[in-house]
Amino acid sequence: MMMMSGEMWTQLGSAVASLMFAWAMFQQYFPYELRRHIEKYGQKLVGLVYPYVQITFNEYPGDGFVRSKAYIAIETYLMANSSSRAKRLRADMERENQSLVFSMDDHEEVTEEFKGIKLRWASNKSIPSRQSISFYPREDDKRYYTLTFHRRYRDVITKTYLTHVMDEGKAIQVKKRQRKLYTNSGSESWNRYTYRRTMWSHVQFEHPATFETLALEPKMKQEIINDLITFSKAKEYYAKVGKAWKRGYLLYGPPGTGKSTMIAAMANLLQYDVYDLELTSVKDNTELRKLLIDTSSKSIIMIEDIDCSLDLTGQRKKEKEKDEDKEKDLVKKAKNEDDSKSSKVTLSGLLNFIDGLWSACGGERLIVFTTNYVEKLDPALIRRGRMDKHIELSYCSFEAFKVLAKNYLDLDSHHLFTTVGRLLEETNMTPADVAENLMPKCAEDDPESCLENLIKAFEKAKEEARLKAEEEERVKKEEERLKAEEEEKQKADKEEKEKGECAEEVKDKKISDEEVK
Repeated sequence: MMMMSGEMWTQLGSAVASLMFAWAMFQQYFPYELRRHIEKYGQKLVGLVYPYVQITFNEYPGDGFVRSKAYIAIETYLMANSSSRAKRLRADMERENQSLVFSMDDHEEVTEEFKGIKLRWASNKSIPSRQSISFYPREDDKRYYTLTFHRRYRDVITKTYLTHVMDEGKAIQVKKRQRKLYTNSGSESWNRYTYRRTMWSHVQFEHPATFETLALEPKMKQEIINDLITFSKAKEYYAKVGKAWKRGYLLYGPPGTGKSTMIAAMANLLQYDVYDLELTSVKDNTELRKLLIDTSSKSIIMIEDIDCSLDLTGQRKKEKEKDEDKEKDLVKKAKNEDDSKSSKVTLSGLLNFIDGLWSACGGERLIVFTTNYVEKLDPALIRRGRMDKHIELSYCSFEAFKVLAKNYLDLDSHHLFTTVGRLLEETNMTPADVAENLMPKCAEDDPESCLENLIKAFEKAKEEARLKAEEEERVKKEEERLKAEEEEKQKADKEEKEKGECAEEVKDKKISDEEVK
């Protein structure tokens, strides 16, 4: 039996060697065109008896140097759902959060079941026919996934299953991605990860602000949260009503009331990237459109202190005001022409950026303006449809103070809260000032001493407000007195002038009568 087994293995080895020799001769001596036709018809013959369909997803499709979005979504999906069943894994270090991720190794297969249908995913890698040095990974690492399933389930797989894989993969990417804070760099730069030029530079977005820590009235806070969540789930609704999937927020109020912090809380709630657009570094309207095109979905585009960004936020002037400022405008225009770096962004360009046709490229975006003086903004800039929701962030209230006391002192109640509540009603103080006074300055500071410091700050602010009001009242009375004196003087001058005119008329009449005589 051992001899028979040895003979069988010998014969099998000889058969395999003969097949390999025949294949080598076929590859070497048969012309490419003939081989192509033989392979083509050979695959057709196999297809008659082979009941399975195979779909290939390449990492770098065509001649592009950007990874296929479909490949990335499948890779993410398999990492989360199928890699745990693979026997051979590949470990990589993520570029952004520097943590290990595991995926299927090359030439590894996993099986999956979808609605009772069995299918098979395989990770493959093609070896280039010749070795070459290239700056692009696609020349050396031609990886691809293959999906194999029975042909009777073609419609279910292509129309339902693959859509499920893509949606699931994209959702996992959004959940696991490292969010970024972008700023416009003023010139195009090369992105080494996506192999394309971009007009934005970025850092990791790691702001800790949340709505739980935001000093705001609970009712207003919940209203904003509900509005944001409703927007993030309203893709089909916006498509049904024929609107671009975007929403504008105008945050206004005195300095220190938490406008920038609210933007960070909005980004953390929705898991959005943040684009901080600096208008003064944008050359013209064309560059502004390019910046918009280069933003991604699931993002917040913010322009802080819009009333200070260029000369485009003032209300349209009347003809009389235009005539009075004509000389000033000419001087300013000449100065801007001399300055080659001056921005030429216009109000019209900004309005088209917010609500024009170009604003519909992409989706799921929030556009947020902040300002300290909302009355300075042009009505066309903040009308509904552009800035859909106006949020006033005012001085600190008692409810907002309790949030700050919980954040900074870990206090839910204290006997000094009553005093603080009374002072809040009598004195205006921003949440930023309240937080600064609540923050311990040394190791010996305890919650009670911090509250006492806040009460002292309130009393000081109250006294300063009283002195300021008295000074303003004194200045007002002085201005009224000077105005009354000026009016009296003008009245006296007018009466004196009228008397002089009357005397002159009498004199002229007397001279005229003498001449007649």
